[in-house]
Amino acid sequence: MSISEAALSGETGSGAEFRRGIVSCTPVLLGTIPYALVLGAQATQKGLHVVELSAMTGLNFAGGSEFAAIQLWTSPPHIALIVAITFLVNSRHLLMGAALAPFLRHLPRRRVFPALFFMCDESWALGLADARQRASAGVGPAFSLRYYMGAALAMYLAWVAFTTLGAMLGPVLGDVEPYGFDMAFPAVFLVLMRGMWKGLAAARPWLVSLVVAALVYLFVPGAWYVAAGAVSGLIAAYVLAGDA
Repeated sequence: MSISEAALSGETGSGAEFRRGIVSCTPVLLGTIPYALVLGAQATQKGLHVVELSAMTGLNFAGGSEFAAIQLWTSPPHIALIVAITFLVNSRHLLMGAALAPFLRHLPRRRVFPALFFMCDESWALGLADARQRASAGVGPAFSLRYYMGAALAMYLAWVAFTTLGAMLGPVLGDVEPYGFDMAFPAVFLVLMRGMWKGLAAARPWLVSLVVAALVYLFVPGAWYVAAGAVSGLIAAYVLAGDA
């Protein structure tokens, strides 16, 4: 249900907003299920127990860094490297939070900080797009915390549940990459990027990050392409900010 439809029907209560968030995130949520299963299956193949995988996905709710950690996992694990890569991959949340900050000023911190724990790329993109749409429609406050939490909690519960299921099915499925499930990961992000598209000028940091990460991946051994892509994208965004 869109904002205008909700307003016309009179469904503007907290329960309606929460349900609207769940409905809005459902198509994206369904797209995350395949790569949640892939992550769970890969984790068990690396030697992680189902409980350990569930704790990781529940406490570090960020799929990109979890995939990076699993790919780097060895026995014994290189903890410092995994922590550093996780920090770099998750550092995008600093920019995501900054983009939401203007819409959160009317909310008390005791509500904002717990809500941001459940923020992922999908719920952030939906919440930000909805806030901008509400602002342009003259609906106040622009940011609907109930809408955001409906999307965020649905994504969180589905992610933890299906990564756990993937870990349980991992020994049965074996190598899941031939099934092509891992293609769902970039597909979902392409959909999110399309929804936030503002033209070629604003997309230049993405292109810089992509090219640098690809070159480092091809010519530098190890997982340095993750750090290179993240840092180069941030630098490009800073340098090109005045031209966007």
